[in-house]
Amino acid sequence: MTINIPQFTDEERIAALIEQLDAYIAQYHGGAVELVGVEGKKVKVRLGGACLNCPLSPATLQGWVAGTIKQFFPDYDVEEAA
Repeated sequence: MTINIPQFTDEERIAALIEQLDAYIAQYHGGAVELVGVEGKKVKVRLGGACLNCPLSPATLQGWVAGTIKQFFPDYDVEEAA
């Protein structure tokens, strides 16, 4: 018996991870994070909601978002999209 396990691209897996991060940030802080795109080994995200103009948004971006992505995708860098 052969079991077919679906194969997902890194971009699909990163998008799913960011969706989970977004739900957490929205629930606990009223903020938001969305995937803008993956270009090579760069993940571009945009913070929103309560994260806009928040003095702690760099910590959210680097600590939660980039830190979590690096745990699962160590070869990728995360940056905020303009």
